[in-house]
Amino acid sequence: MSPPLIKGWCPSAHRPMMSGDGLIVRVRPRLARLDVRQAIALCELADRFGNGTIDLTNRANLQLRGVAQANHKKLLTELAELNLLDAEPGIEVRRNILVSPLYRNGDQTTTLAEELMRRLAELPELPAKFGLAVDVGQTRLLAADSADIRLERGLDGLVLRADGAETGCSITEDEAVDQVIHLARWFAQSFTPSLRRMAQLIAERDLPLKWQGKEVVPIGPIIQPGSSEIGPVYGAAFGQLPASKLSELIEASGATAIRVTPWRMFILEGGSVKQASAFVTHESDPLVTADACPGAPHCPQAEMETRTIARALAPRVSGSLHVSGCAKGCARKKPADIVLVGNSGRFDLVKRGRAGDEPCQRGLTSETLMTMDLT
Repeated sequence: MSPPLIKGWCPSAHRPMMSGDGLIVRVRPRLARLDVRQAIALCELADRFGNGTIDLTNRANLQLRGVAQANHKKLLTELAELNLLDAEPGIEVRRNILVSPLYRNGDQTTTLAEELMRRLAELPELPAKFGLAVDVGQTRLLAADSADIRLERGLDGLVLRADGAETGCSITEDEAVDQVIHLARWFAQSFTPSLRRMAQLIAERDLPLKWQGKEVVPIGPIIQPGSSEIGPVYGAAFGQLPASKLSELIEASGATAIRVTPWRMFILEGGSVKQASAFVTHESDPLVTADACPGAPHCPQAEMETRTIARALAPRVSGSLHVSGCAKGCARKKPADIVLVGNSGRFDLVKRGRAGDEPCQRGLTSETLMTMDLT
């Protein structure tokens, strides 16, 4: 098996990525939120220009798949009319900001995130996957999610923390964004081709003491499918949202907006709970802990179809399950209890590891896996 091709950038709307089923066009919702008009229109665009699904990514972005190259410019025009696209491609790429999804309009989360968005042009040139997080609630929700510079709640105020450092520095709200830019400039002067993320860099090079010393509040529990103070929470198996079903659910619930999370879940802001067989509605559903990439034929590097076998095996795996079309393991970077990796038309099995780890068994068929003891 040849090594999988690892790309050093993520797709965007202006710069989509070609996959096995067409272009992947990424939409970055501001404040992780689409109002009801934007959300329903995006579902319609997924049906008209894409393959009828919307992917929810682990950076709380949305992706339309299967877009024909000939339709790309038309799609951009419609996204711009919905205010879901930055006119300047460079700003869109930099708008890689995670926000804790349980914010209230006008609170500190929105104030800080909006100022960050206004001042993105002041950031230095950074690696494409470099990201920011605004996680200033009473507990931290985004600590395990991808970000390089984090605004968090400390024991006695705001803290700016470099990812990978246990502590950060105390800051005021007025100076928060200035300090984010300052830390980003330090990183821009320090990173190397092999150290392109903050945690990688400070593992090799000492972080200046001025950005350390202040403790942050504990990590809180991640929301689960069910209810929240904002509205009902639904899960998306493998992060896949059937566009027509999503549109129907939004309208039936009476929601005013949809908020997206980096945990393959979405919140219907102000909506009422409705039955939704197309989505995960209870935290005990085994699909909550199952990960699977799009697989073949949707990804040109995948060597196996993934999601059918993942759905079949999820109820039989007591822990976490990861089914990957190739050794790159895009759907899950952290270890899983059971990992299946596509390889030359069959699966290799890794236990308590990652897709790129050495398998304990090779050459397993889907039929064999359905009869195996996966413990």
